[in-house]
Parts: sequence; C-alpha cells; structure tokens
Amino acid sequence: MSSGAVTSVEDVQHTPLTTLPTTDLHALDKAYTSARAAPDNVIPAMLPADLKFSAKSMPAGSLHRLVVTEATTSAAPSVLVGEDQQPPADDVPNGSYGWVIVAACSVITFFYTGLGYSWGVVQARLSQSHNLGSDAALSFVGSTCIAFVSFTALINARLIRWLGTRNSALLACSFLGLGQFLNGWSVKSYGGLFVTNGIIMGFGSSMCFMFGVLNTSPLFLFTNSGITRHADRSLRSTSNAGEVWQMVGIAWAFRILGLITLSVTLPTALLLKERTRRAAAGVEWKLFRDPKFILLFVGSGIATFPLLVPPFFIPLYANSVGASTSLASGLLAVFNFSSAVVRFGFGLLCDRVGPISALSLALILNSVSLLAIWPTSVSVAPLVVFIVLNGAGNGGFFACIPSIVGYLNGQSRVSSALAMVVTGWASGYLLGSPVAGWLLEAYGGSAAGRVAFRPTIYFAGSLSVASTGLILTMRQLLVKKIFVYA
Repeated sequence: MSSGAVTSVEDVQHTPLTTLPTTDLHALDKAYTSARAAPDNVIPAMLPADLKFSAKSMPAGSLHRLVVTEATTSAAPSVLVGEDQQPPADDVPNGSYGWVIVAACSVITFFYTGLGYSWGVVQARLSQSHNLGSDAALSFVGSTCIAFVSFTALINARLIRWLGTRNSALLACSFLGLGQFLNGWSVKSYGGLFVTNGIIMGFGSSMCFMFGVLNTSPLFLFTNSGITRHADRSLRSTSNAGEVWQMVGIAWAFRILGLITLSVTLPTALLLKERTRRAAAGVEWKLFRDPKFILLFVGSGIATFPLLVPPFFIPLYANSVGASTSLASGLLAVFNFSSAVVRFGFGLLCDRVGPISALSLALILNSVSLLAIWPTSVSVAPLVVFIVLNGAGNGGFFACIPSIVGYLNGQSRVSSALAMVVTGWASGYLLGSPVAGWLLEAYGGSAAGRVAFRPTIYFAGSLSVASTGLILTMRQLLVKKIFVYA
C-alpha cells in the first residue's frame, strides 16, 4: 500500500495493521478520524485480538496510540525513535509506580510554580519598600525566570536525555532552591536579583517543567491529555509565601523558602525514574510544513504575552481598589488556586471534546475575563470573579498544550515538537509583563489608580483574542464540524 492510501474507515477495516506503512502517520490520522464515526463493530476489528473492550468507549487519543503503535511495532520492529524504541501501548503500566512519579512531580511542581507565580507579591513589596526599580523593570525579573522555560526548552530536553530523569531532577531542584536562597542577599540589588531569581532560579524552573511533562506522559494508557500529563500540576504556595514575607521580612523569607525548597524537593527527586529514555529533542524543521503546527506555534506564542500580566499585576491592582497588602496576596493565591484546580478539569475535557477544542475554550475565558470583567472591576467582589475566570483560562492553556502536541504529532515526536512549541513562547514570557508595566508607567503608574491599568488590560486582552482566532483556525483546518472531537 502506498503512502497516503489509508484515507477511510473501509481502508483501515480491510488493511492488516502489519502492512501499514510505518511513516504514514498522517494517513493513519485521517483514517482514525473517519473511523470514529463508524459503527461499533468496525473499530474493534482494527485492534489487536487480545484487546476485548469497545474502542468507542475509549478516549480518542488512546485508540490513536494503539493503532499507530501496533502498526509501527508489528510492521517494522527495527524502526527506532532516536536510539530507543518507545514501548508498545499495551505495555504501558497505566498506574502502579507511575502514580509515585506523578506524586513526586506534583510536589516539585508545587514549588517551582508557586515560587514563580508569587512574584507579583514580591514585586509589590520591593516596589514599596526597597525602591529597586519601576514596575516594568521588576516584572522583567519575574518574567525572565519563567521565560527560561522557553529559552532552554531544547537544551533541557537534551540534558534530560543525557543525564536521565533522576539526575536532571536533582540538578533542577538544586538550582531552584539555591536561586531562591540567594535572593535573600539580593533584595537591595536589581542586578543581583536578576541573576539569582531570573537566571539561577529560572534554569531550575525550566528543567522542572520539562522533566515533569516528559516523564509522566508514557506512564498511562487511557488518556489523551488529562490525568497523565497534568496531574503533576499542584496548588500554589502564594498565600503561605505572603505570610512568611509578612512575619520575617522579604530577605529572610527568601532564605527560608529556599531552604524549605531544597529540603523537600531533593529527597522527592530521588523517587523519580524513567521507564524508557526518549529520543533526544531537536529542531524538526519539516514540522513547519504543516499549517496546523504553524498556527499552534504562533497562536500559543501570542497567548503567552497576556498570561503573566494578571498574576504579576493583580496585587498592584488590588491595592488600587482599596485592598490591603495581605488581601492582595490572598487574591493572587485565589488566582493560582483556580489555575491549579481547573487543570484537572481541562485535562478530562481534552479527553471528551478534544485538546484543541478545550484550548479554544480556555483562550475564550481569558479573552472575556480580560476585556469584559477586569476593566469594570471597581471593587474586590468583581475582581474576584475576574481572578477565578482568568485563572481558569490560564490553567487550561497549560493543561491543553502538551496534549495538542501529542495529538497532532504522535507520542514518538512529543519531545521535539513540544520543545519547539515551548521555545516559541520565549518572546511572550519575556516581554509580555514588562510591556504591560511600561504601559502602566506611561499612564501614571500604579499610584495613579485603577484607570492607569486600562491600557495594560486592553493590551493583554487584544492579544488573547488574536491567539484565540489562530487556534480556532487550526481547529477548522483539522475538522470542519463544530461538535466533533478535535
């Protein structure tokens, strides 16, 4: 059978899996999409004989993995991904020690996301008490830390391949805790804070993100996105961090949080191990021949510009509407809590309606909350509504992206494709909140009241709308109907 010939359910039904071309994954995708609408007695005929369950009841991505894995491993067992072949789908543990790994990644994620996303509270305190710089300059330090997820995505994927998951986790957690600890001696130096928080802690956070995503995806079978990739997203530590800063001062708070991070994450990292070592990630330029990948790359990159604006500026905006410093910290904790909890829901939603549809919903939530709710929040009550909805959209974005990458490119190319997509987020992560800060300063700064925040809000909202349009266009290229899995 020539490449591209598998285009309908009839082709799949009458074609032995062992004869399917190993490189014809796009044709398999098309055949699989057609097969989803077939009668119940058709799809199970495509599956290995020992799988006696109804394929109709499975999440869509699971059936796709079974078909592709059976075709590739049966037809050409010598076809490897990099140096190592991925394990067959029916050999996936689907639990057991995988839950220990998920729990360990969850603990580590608690620290690197909590410390990174609590920068808005740090920024407000540094601006008030230490006069280190403008809101834009201080937000640049926080955004640099998170932007390292993009800057070093390809490098980290290769380091994890070279060092192994456990050694990579130990290295990442060491940098994460050390950067936070050294922040305690940099609170009076903008340059020092940029190095300790922006670079050292940023490198640790970026590697934590990458090994968390890559290490959990091969552990479970019945998922396209939800539990396996995103159960490692935990609640944030913003509220606790704010309490520590109030009790002991910002310098000692940094040191205490750094020591706590090291003492908890390093032993946790020892629990990690990898079932199979993935191929080293690289730049696969041929992916840019696919318009769907281009739209995902550009659309998700634009979406990162407004993502950090709310968590970095919520404390300042809360102060402008009369909230106390402790209440402002609590509101940021609500944002992070909403973002964390909703990731579970969006993960399950990916399995029900498809990851692209779920991502579209997340971006619509962001757009509506930014343009319709935040500008009209003149008191704490409507601000809480905005915080919950925007936090949900923020969390949904991160819950859906790895799933979309796997859905469009297959599990065997997740490392390279995801590293490329995440690298495209660099400009949004690095410049989104600083540009918002510059707009705020141009209209009088946070001291000028909530009206000065409107240009910043409309900047973030307009970019969110643009990214939503690109993702919806990608979905339209993939499927023409609205109420279908995509």
